[in-house]
Amino acid sequence: MVFWKKFFTNSEVPSLDTVLSGDILELTNESGVKQQIYFSTEHDLDVYELEALCDSVGWARRPLRKVKKALEFSFLIVSMWEIRGNRKRMIGFARATSDHAFNATIWDVVVHPDFQSQGLGKALMRYTIRKLRSSDISNITLFADPQVIDFYRRLGFMLDPEGIKGMFWYPS
Repeated sequence: MVFWKKFFTNSEVPSLDTVLSGDILELTNESGVKQQIYFSTEHDLDVYELEALCDSVGWARRPLRKVKKALEFSFLIVSMWEIRGNRKRMIGFARATSDHAFNATIWDVVVHPDFQSQGLGKALMRYTIRKLRSSDISNITLFADPQVIDFYRRLGFMLDPEGIKGMFWYPS
């Protein structure tokens, strides 16, 4: 339990002046310009906008009907939006599946390249974990590409905790 206490008491986001108020993150960038980033758990997302976000980081195209189905059956959906005037733009996304009692797995974490390396991925993950923990989910897992393992390690995730070995089945 020490692991979780440490994870949730450290609220530092490097290189940003941040204030989290409810679901809005206010940022002051290096140029002194203030931005508002809004987090939402609304399930009714525009799948075209979501796929455009995924395209921006070079993910393979996915059938939209399957994306819609994945959203429909997700336990938690978190989207991150830049608010500029009366316009909003999806700049981040994560979702989780769960047994609704003990376990959840985080999937499809993405932050638009224009907003990477600003602490927003960290903020998105913290928000997602906070939402899962508020649903009394105690075991949180995720799958990560090799190039982002260090990012998740810095957030407190561990490779193969307690010697558990994951196994996978894929169609031949």
